[in-house]
Amino acid sequence: MFLSSLRLETEVIVDGIYLKMWPLHRSFRRISWADIDRYEPRTYSPLREFVGWGIRWVPGKLAYNVTVTQGVWIQRTTGRDVLVGSQDVEELVTAIDEAYER
Repeated sequence: MFLSSLRLETEVIVDGIYLKMWPLHRSFRRISWADIDRYEPRTYSPLREFVGWGIRWVPGKLAYNVTVTQGVWIQRTTGRDVLVGSQDVEELVTAIDEAYER
């Protein structure tokens, strides 16, 4: 039942996108605006693309997902792309749009 205790917290603020997967992280992980090349909403398959839920890594990609199939795909300037799962993708994209434009 560990999977049912996972909770992803996402905050979008002036200097970037902050992610914390509770109870695995005690503090937020930041993706700064300078590290983001582009981003877009996306439908995905956690099992097919990332072999499960939680914090998942496959070559060149990192996913933060908990029980959803919608998220925001972030292409980073470092080449290590990140998928952030969200129950409300439109709200997340709007928050990123507004903060990224500042």
